[in-house]
Amino acid sequence: MDKAKKETITLLFMDASHFVMGCDFLGYIYSMARRFIKTYSGRKRYNVLGALNFISKKVTTVTNDTYITAVEICELLKKVAVEYSGEPIFIVLDNARYQKCGIVQELANQLGIHLIYIPPYSPNLNLIERFWKYVKSGLRTKYYDKFDAFQEKIDSIVNDADKKDKANIDRLIGEKVQLFDEPLVVVGNGSVYSFINSAEQAA
Repeated sequence: MDKAKKETITLLFMDASHFVMGCDFLGYIYSMARRFIKTYSGRKRYNVLGALNFISKKVTTVTNDTYITAVEICELLKKVAVEYSGEPIFIVLDNARYQKCGIVQELANQLGIHLIYIPPYSPNLNLIERFWKYVKSGLRTKYYDKFDAFQEKIDSIVNDADKKDKANIDRLIGEKVQLFDEPLVVVGNGSVYSFINSAEQAA
């Protein structure tokens, strides 16, 4: 992060989010009585694979309505390489199989992109997760009866991340990352569990 702020590297956080129309985004209504909320009858999904620039908050994307695979990861790596040509590129991402396979790592090496894989079960270290939460909050304001309108709304929020929404995104995505200096290990003994710190475990 310090190197990115000094503009010696380009730092990106990469992950995919899957937006299911007619399931997750129904809107909210508070009432003392039961109310029925209109929703889409199908379950169409819009997948957005994004790479968030830590400094500018610009999001480079690859989208589809099927699946995210290593093919889409490679497509995004190529787009990033062109967009930030000539700059040292570092991408933080998780350990999903389609992101850590040999094809992806080989292409990254060819493009001169450094892939930084976070530890398992540590989504707090991938700051783009905060951005996806922000995007989803923007969808829970109305009913979408057409998939095209649903897609367009998502695209508009993503495309505005480094423009009119940048002040909000800057507040969400800063330098504060939740870290645990003394992780606790769960030790099981039948139905009894106890917590010990790393020092006790080493002893």
